[in-house]
Amino acid sequence: MILQALTEYYDALLERGEISPPGWDDAAKVSFGLELAEDGTLVQVIPYQRTVQQGKKEKLLTNRLMRVPAHVKRTVGIAANFLCDTSSYLLGADAKGKPKRSIECFLDCKELHQRLLTGVDTPAARAILAFFDHWQPEQAAAHPLLSPIWKELTSGGNLIFCFGMEPVTKDSAICRAWQQHYGAGAEDAETGQCLVTGEISPIAKLHPSIKGVRGASTMGASLVSFNAPAFESYGHTQGGNAPVGEYAAFAYTTALNTLLADSQHCQVIGDTTVVCWAQHGEPAYQSVGMMGVFGAAPGIDDRDLSAALHKLAQGQPIDWDDVTLSPEEHFYFLGLAPNAARLSVRFFLRDSFGGFMEHLEQHYRDIAIIRPAYDTRENIPLWQLLNETVNQNSRTKAASPQLTGDVLRAILSGAPYPATLLNGAELRIRAEREVTRGRAAIIKAYYLRFPHIDCPKEILQMELNESSTNVAYTLGRMFSVYEQIQQAANPNINATIKDKYFNAASATPATVFPLLGNLAAKHQRVLGRDNKGAAINLEKKLQSLSTIIGDAYPTRLNLQQQGSFQLGYYFENQARYQKKEEK
Repeated sequence: MILQALTEYYDALLERGEISPPGWDDAAKVSFGLELAEDGTLVQVIPYQRTVQQGKKEKLLTNRLMRVPAHVKRTVGIAANFLCDTSSYLLGADAKGKPKRSIECFLDCKELHQRLLTGVDTPAARAILAFFDHWQPEQAAAHPLLSPIWKELTSGGNLIFCFGMEPVTKDSAICRAWQQHYGAGAEDAETGQCLVTGEISPIAKLHPSIKGVRGASTMGASLVSFNAPAFESYGHTQGGNAPVGEYAAFAYTTALNTLLADSQHCQVIGDTTVVCWAQHGEPAYQSVGMMGVFGAAPGIDDRDLSAALHKLAQGQPIDWDDVTLSPEEHFYFLGLAPNAARLSVRFFLRDSFGGFMEHLEQHYRDIAIIRPAYDTRENIPLWQLLNETVNQNSRTKAASPQLTGDVLRAILSGAPYPATLLNGAELRIRAEREVTRGRAAIIKAYYLRFPHIDCPKEILQMELNESSTNVAYTLGRMFSVYEQIQQAANPNINATIKDKYFNAASATPATVFPLLGNLAAKHQRVLGRDNKGAAINLEKKLQSLSTIIGDAYPTRLNLQQQGSFQLGYYFENQARYQKKEEK
C-alpha cells in the first residue's frame, strides 16, 4: 500500500513536470566538473562548491544539485554510474589507499561508457570515449590541474564530465543513449508481475537508496531489502522475494526522496521523520496538513489556520495559496524511523484530506484547557505535549520514540491516546508535584477518549466546573484552597503543603486531609489577624467544598480518581489567578 501510494504520487508529479523522469535523478550533489576537450584531454576542473552563510559562520557545501543519470545502488561490489561518479570511477584514484580497487572501478566505468556511447556521434560523446582511451589513473594525482585540489577531489563527492563548460547531460544524443539503456533493464533481471503496478516487467533486484531520514545512514537506507538467506524463500534472492518492477522501484524511491528533501513539508519528531502528500501532487495540501499537525508556519495566523481546518473538517473546500483544496482529496501521512541499514515504518495512514482535518480539530478540542496568564499559545504543540512526559533535568530530553509514533497515530486517526502518554504525565506529576497546563490537558484528553465512571465528563471541561459533585475533583479543589490559605498566611514559606503532601493527598486522602484541615485552621487564625476579609472568603469556600465531600474522606483513590483530583487542583488554581487578573 505504501509503495503503491508513493508510485501514484510520482506519476502525478511527473505529469505536472515537477520530478525527474525514470532513469534520472534531479537532486544529485556534484562537487566538480571535469571539462574535456574533443580529443579527451582534461583542460579544466570546474568547482561546483559554494559558500553559504550559516549564522555567524561560513560553511562550505559541495552540493550543487544537478539532473544526472540515476545512480546504481552499491553494495560491496563494483558498479559504475554513467557520466557522474566519484573519483574512484572517473579518475581511477581516491584517498582510501586501495589503488588496485580504484583501477578496477575505473575499468568498469570505462566499459560502461564505451558500451553506451559507441555509435553516438557528438563532440561530447567522442570526448568522453577519448578520455577513457588515454587517461592514466596512476598519474592522476600528479596531474597539474588535479594536484592542487586533490584532497577535495578524492573526498568522496561526485564529479561529472563537462564539454563546452556545460555538463554533458545537456547533450540530447547522450541522454537518448542512457534512456535506451535504462529502459532495457538489467541484463540479469528476472521478469515477473510487479506487485505495485500489476504489470509484467523486469524485477528490481536492489531498490534505490532512500536518503533524508534522521538517524539513518547518510549513504541511504532501504525500505525493502533481503540481505540474508533467513529472509528469502522459495529459492528467490534479494528483490525476487517481493517482486517490484524496476519502474515502480525507481518511482516510489524517487517520490519518497523528493518528499524527504523538502524541508518545508518534512518534520522530525523524536526519532520519527514525518512526510505527507496528496494523491494528485498539489503541495498546498502538504502545507496545510503539516501546519495542522506541527503548528502554523511563520507569517500564518493561528486563527486563519484554525478556520481552514474547521471548514475542511465540515466537508467544505477552502482556498489556500490561490489553490482550491478539496476535503475529498486522498491524503497520506508516513512516519519513518532508522533501523540499521533499513527503515522502520512507524505509521502509514490514509484518509480523505477532510477526514484528517476532522481528526486534528478533534484533537485540539480534546486538549483545549484554560491556560496560565503567561502562556500565550493558543494550542499546545505536539512537541510540548510529549515533553510533559520527560524529565527536563535528565541528559536525554526526548520522549520515547514509540510514544511519539503512538501519539501521532492517535491524533491523525482519532483513536484513543496511548496509555503510555497518560502514565508519562502522571509520573512527572508525582516526581515534580506540579500539574502544568500540558499535563492537565493530557489527563483531560485521555479520559475524554477513554471514558470511565471514576472520571466523568462533567469534570473533563476546559475550565473549572463549580457545580460538579465529584468527590475526587472536589478534593483537588480543596487542596488548592488549603495551599492558598497557607500562602496567604505565610507568604515566604520555603516548603508548602504541595511539596510535602500532594502525592499522598491525591492517593490516600483519609490519611492526609484531616492533618491539612488542622493546619488550615491554624493558618486561618494567622490570616484573620492580618486580612479578615480574605479569611472569611476562604472559609466560605472550604465550607461549600466540605458539603460536597461529606463527613468522611475516601480511604484510597484509584488512577482515574487521581486524575480527577489533579484536574480539580489545576482548575482551582487557574480560577484563583484569573480572578486576580480580572480584579
